Amino acid sequence: MNIWFTLLYQPLVNCLIFFYQFLGQNLGLAIVAMTVFIRLLLIPLTLPSLKSASKMKELAPELGKLKKKYKNNQKAFAQAQIELYKKAGVNPAAGCLPQIIQIVILIALFQAFNQVVRPNGDVIEKLNAVLYPILQLPKTEAIKTGFLYLDLTKPDLIKLPFQLNLLILKLDSLPGLFLLASAFTQFFSSKIMMPVAEAAKQKAEKTKEKEDDMAAMMQKQMLYMMPLMTILIGFSFPSGLVLYWLTFSLFMLVQQSFLIRNKNQANR
Repeated sequence: MNIWFTLLYQPLVNCLIFFYQFLGQNLGLAIVAMTVFIRLLLIPLTLPSLKSASKMKELAPELGKLKKKYKNNQKAFAQAQIELYKKAGVNPAAGCLPQIIQIVILIALFQAFNQVVRPNGDVIEKLNAVLYPILQLPKTEAIKTGFLYLDLTKPDLIKLPFQLNLLILKLDSLPGLFLLASAFTQFFSSKIMMPVAEAAKQKAEKTKEKEDDMAAMMQKQMLYMMPLMTILIGFSFPSGLVLYWLTFSLFMLVQQSFLIRNKNQANR
């Protein structure tokens, strides 16, 4: 717990308050700036995984040929697949790294909002217990949590004047603009990070093997599961966390787009 506090939680809180003070006590802008800063720091870790995902997309036709060649010998196919990845310098698990990093930082940032930023007691006293001396706040100061129409300590929801019944769900609120934008961005980002999903789907339609159908179905479901989870979680998470998630995903989407564009230009 001390390692988690010292190496992740405390630096994140201090980084957030630094940008909050630097950007005129605007917590929303501070979250955006902190997220971009974190993404820039993570480029050496995430860039190789993005390149690996791009290479896997190029290898999809070769994988299809191998699967057809070794359709009756799964062991031989697995070995040939490993050799193909090794020859191309691809690590299939590398695409998971950005998601793992995102979740770890998300947990730490959620703790920051839940334990410190939320107005449940003396916020400044709790902040100063975590902040480095140079960033200590006056005891009389109040953290400004407004950003556009949001209160960053509360979920991004649109309150309905009536109860909406959807099958087994009874809703009195709908997702707000930032929450919906976060889910859509997560969908497009996941689609790019899973480049073999469409190829697997097309191949499954041409074969009668249950393994192909199952793999294609799972890959397709993952494209929709993460955005759906984002919306469901957003019903209870502070909108400041949703703003972080949206900015993080947008940065990743832009980074992926630049990588694809540069690769296409290099191949011309």
